[in-house]
Amino acid sequence: MRIVIDMQGAQASNRLRGIGRYSLSLALAMARNRGEHDVHIALNGQFPDTIESIRAAFNGLLPQENIHVWQVVSPVAELDVSNDMRRRSAQLMREAFLASLKPDVVHVTSLFEGLGDDAITSIALFGQDIPTAVTLYDLIPYIHPKPYLENPTVEKWYRAKIEHLRRANLWLAISDSSRREGIEHLGLPEEWVINISSDVDAHFKPMEISSDEEQSIRQKYGLPRPFVMYTGGIDYRKNIEGLIRAYAKLPQQLRSVHQLAIVCSVQPEQRAMLERLAKEQGLDNGELALTGFVPDEDLLALYNLCALFVFPSWHDGFGLPALEAMRCGAPVIGANTSSIPEVIGWEEALFDPQSDEEMAEAIQRGLTDEEFRSQLIRHSKTQAERFSWDESARRALDAMERLHSSMKIQNAETNQNLAQQHRLKLAYISPLPPERSGIADYSTELLPALANFYEIEVIVDQADVKDRWIKEHCPIRSLNWFKENHHQFDRVMYHFGNSHFHQHMFPLLDSVPGVVVLHDFFLSGIQAHRDVHGVAPHAWAQALYSSHGYHAVKDRYTASDTVDVIWRYPANLPVLQRAQGIIVHGEYSRKLATQWYGFEVAADWRVIPLLRTPAEPSNREAIRHQLGFEPDDLVICSFGLLGPTKLNHRLLQAFLASPLAGNPKLQLVFVGENHGGEYGQDLLQTINGSEYTKRIRITGWTDTQTFRAYLAAADMAVQLRALSRGETSGTVLDCMNYGLPTIVNAHGSMADLDENDVWLLPDDFDDEDLIAALTTLANDSELRQQLGTRARNIVHTKHAPQACAQMYFEAIEQSYDQAKYGLPGLLPAIANLHLQEHELVPLATCLADNFPPLPRQPQLLLDISALVISDLKTGIQRLVRSILKEWLEHSPEGFRVEPVYATESSLGYQYARRFTSRFLGMPDDWVQDEPAEAWPGDRFISLDLHHGVVHAQQPVLQGWRNRGVKVWFVVYDLLPVLMPQVFPPEAQSHHQRWLEIISQFDGVACISRAVADEMREWLAEHEPHRERPLAIEWFHLGADVDASAPTRGLPTDAPIVMNALNARHSFLMVSTVEPRKGHAQVLEAFDLLWKSGMDVNLVIVGKQGWMVETLVERLRSHPELNKRLFWLEGISDEYLEKVYAASTCLIAASYGEGFGLPLIEAAQHKLPIIARDIPVFREVAGENAFFFNAPTSENLAQSIQHWLKLYAKNQPPISDAMPWLTWKASAQQLLTALKITNSQSYVSESPL
Repeated sequence: MRIVIDMQGAQASNRLRGIGRYSLSLALAMARNRGEHDVHIALNGQFPDTIESIRAAFNGLLPQENIHVWQVVSPVAELDVSNDMRRRSAQLMREAFLASLKPDVVHVTSLFEGLGDDAITSIALFGQDIPTAVTLYDLIPYIHPKPYLENPTVEKWYRAKIEHLRRANLWLAISDSSRREGIEHLGLPEEWVINISSDVDAHFKPMEISSDEEQSIRQKYGLPRPFVMYTGGIDYRKNIEGLIRAYAKLPQQLRSVHQLAIVCSVQPEQRAMLERLAKEQGLDNGELALTGFVPDEDLLALYNLCALFVFPSWHDGFGLPALEAMRCGAPVIGANTSSIPEVIGWEEALFDPQSDEEMAEAIQRGLTDEEFRSQLIRHSKTQAERFSWDESARRALDAMERLHSSMKIQNAETNQNLAQQHRLKLAYISPLPPERSGIADYSTELLPALANFYEIEVIVDQADVKDRWIKEHCPIRSLNWFKENHHQFDRVMYHFGNSHFHQHMFPLLDSVPGVVVLHDFFLSGIQAHRDVHGVAPHAWAQALYSSHGYHAVKDRYTASDTVDVIWRYPANLPVLQRAQGIIVHGEYSRKLATQWYGFEVAADWRVIPLLRTPAEPSNREAIRHQLGFEPDDLVICSFGLLGPTKLNHRLLQAFLASPLAGNPKLQLVFVGENHGGEYGQDLLQTINGSEYTKRIRITGWTDTQTFRAYLAAADMAVQLRALSRGETSGTVLDCMNYGLPTIVNAHGSMADLDENDVWLLPDDFDDEDLIAALTTLANDSELRQQLGTRARNIVHTKHAPQACAQMYFEAIEQSYDQAKYGLPGLLPAIANLHLQEHELVPLATCLADNFPPLPRQPQLLLDISALVISDLKTGIQRLVRSILKEWLEHSPEGFRVEPVYATESSLGYQYARRFTSRFLGMPDDWVQDEPAEAWPGDRFISLDLHHGVVHAQQPVLQGWRNRGVKVWFVVYDLLPVLMPQVFPPEAQSHHQRWLEIISQFDGVACISRAVADEMREWLAEHEPHRERPLAIEWFHLGADVDASAPTRGLPTDAPIVMNALNARHSFLMVSTVEPRKGHAQVLEAFDLLWKSGMDVNLVIVGKQGWMVETLVERLRSHPELNKRLFWLEGISDEYLEKVYAASTCLIAASYGEGFGLPLIEAAQHKLPIIARDIPVFREVAGENAFFFNAPTSENLAQSIQHWLKLYAKNQPPISDAMPWLTWKASAQQLLTALKITNSQSYVSESPL
């Protein structure tokens, strides 16, 4: 049983009151005790600040995927009459959203919400088919309208909610008192009003309070003396005035050593009123303490410190504060009315709340009678143990189970009644005879049987219809007529196949939804036809993109033979998403749907056996004579169009190799049109080249009458298949219908056949298997008779028209029943509200958020904003290009990759479709960039680094995360905050703000373990507030340049430079020229080396960065420039490869790095490495580099000289053994990190 809990009670205005605590605590207990039940939480997106705390509360108890957030257009508060239409649309939207979760029961935790805020609660406004349970707290305003309902607007709101309450199916009362109120005052059915009771949070318990802590609490709230405590809100029914009057009646001596503490939020006017009353009753200053709002930790201390807790309310649904005090071990007394006696559970501790004197006596006794006090304390402990959230949850779940069982019986009776009502009007859209389509023939058999359930009109895109029954019984309508009159129909059904006979259905389905009968799972052939023949330009590319992603589109534009692409991809997702229901003819289609789109895609698909009208008896001898067969001939037929997928050549080979070929009375007939290409020619050559050519024939295309004649004339049939794409073999059923013993192989839908009804070969059979089957059946007439009889009986029962038509009726009605409470039913309902024009765009956004296209694969949304806006070809963007390329070409399993981008100037991300097309070398005219949408289950990964974009888009990302999108960021380094002195002044603040933002989301993937450690240290120091921990993972970068979409091109002076590099030892630095990279120190060191007479090159590859103007001037005016000092700015990856190959050693002198990709690239070229001794270089290079610590340029020059001595002896550390990743492996490491949610790293440390 799926239970959806509407948790607005823990979100809206009541969230900080008892209702909020009750709603959350009961829901948590239901989740703990759910057993086999599937519990889901529904949250109102208009309260974003509450969502993360609720998600955190259920973390580890329910999958986060079970927490759903819905959106509506606001404001909708009842107090503002201008909100009426918006509120009505929001009520419909909420109910439709809950219905989309396919609940068996909906539980509304708090119905009486939305008076002054954007909470939306309603029951059965949109439909009455979903069983609904409501928590029943009390009916106090209904029973005591004064003073609660004196405001007309409040009264209207409350009484409307009462009517919603009446429409519920189950009422979960928080006390027996509330249960009695529902039965007695609203006439609710006693059987379905259940007392599930209540409990309090586990943190309410006795606690040790030190003297210092006690003194602090007492000073904070002005309670120096022992105090009598009340908490629970300021309300007329709470009887606080009576409590003050009763307290004033205590003896002066007793009052002088005690105080009365009213512990709750108090508005200024209420405070003045209570203080005035206290003064009127003779209380001195200090006797009454009005604490105001008290946080939970202080409330717990006050419960433990109070001398006596008094709960004087004369009407409460449960009286949670009394139980909270009892759980803390306080002596508790309370009123003897409504639910309070259930809570306190001891008559001695009760008083009449209407009698000040009786209340005063009880208070005095509680303060002065030590034996009574001791009994109260002991009783509190035992009484409190009677209450349990788990017990309340079990009662609620038991009641829901009972309701679910009852509703199933009731719904079955309702459906039976519906089936007996008048026939609905059905639009039947399919090709019909004389079109040469198997689906056209199929419709001629289905329509007469289906007409018993519907009044049918057929919609066609053909000049004429030849079938007599259809012409006599079904009005025939054109497409144009239907487009204008489709609203006249109650139901619409499309028959989709993979041929040009169905091309008109695609645009029609877009505008007129209906149930789709999917005769062929693959629709790629017709999609390609529509595209290539100009019927719908780009339709194929768009279908491939929607169904399979960019890699399929790339195949379409780059494949040498597009036929291969047609065979490879179904391209059917747009049809599946627009259908109101899907009907297929075999389980194999459902298996294909699962294979292509995921486990739950076909869960609601209905499998209806392919219908066959029982074959009529015929004069078999006359038919055989007419077809040219002798009475004693044994006729083996294979039916249907000939082609490679029908394995006709395998049958021909097996026949010729079998003993049957020599039997002059045996005939082999291929009943169908021969393949028009080389395959067909090969068949004819084989037949004509054999000595049995007169006994083997291909009939060519036959009309229906001739086709059936061969079925009647044959003795046995062989129907083989390969490369099936979801279609059901109608010809196999035709053979079985005529009682033919039929040989098939277990391929595609034929694997579903019972081996007792056909001769079932293995899917990948060999010739010996087929020869044995042919020979055995040909020689055993009794076996042929047995198989044929069983086959005919199966078709005449399971595939009978009336049985199949009944299944069609049930499937269509179920689909429409579900659709009327989903988006198809919601849209016309909202349209009737006539919302204002300016509300339509936000309404459309909410609809898109609440109702994602289904089925769908989760998206991997890759933020490549910097790459799209301006590719600076930095190291970061090399990573972005590399990961992007890898994931686009090899989509992670279960995800579709969607690059997105945003700007700082406008809110929202865009799909980077045109950029991605160009990136993959495809044309970009087939698609447009559109606003990106995200739904639960999607992942957003910020691959790029763009501080401004992240800051601008924070609200968008937070909204996505609230709705269940996991948001991750790749962190390259923390250097601007760790080493601010080497960055521009604004870099530190920008990076600090960026870190603060990203730490509010789900996780970060750092490009090294060193960066991950720095990230943890930063978090520990700054301690951003989080409800759930931030996942910190790490991965390593790839280093195969060819896989990183490398840049190409060489400058004209490249040969001169390369000659100079090869002339002497060349030391290479690869990085942007910026302060932290150490270029200045290296240049000074080389000045010392050159001055000492050492003849070596220094090669700097990298663009000018920031804060290096002085250094740049030195470089440009250096006397060794272009002699032994080379600065190659902005060179291509191709040029860099050549420079690496010509260099002697890489110098990595950075003071701080995120990874150090040049070390890996150097190792690929077997280039030795001199590296500064920093953690990340140790992580990357291990023992495969020469490390230096050089505070001064002199130290560095000495280190280089030392390395040269080692090099001369062939003894320096070599980089050949340094492990490194391909970009494919790096992308896989990153993907692995993104799939986990805890802080443990799953990334292997060796090799890299």
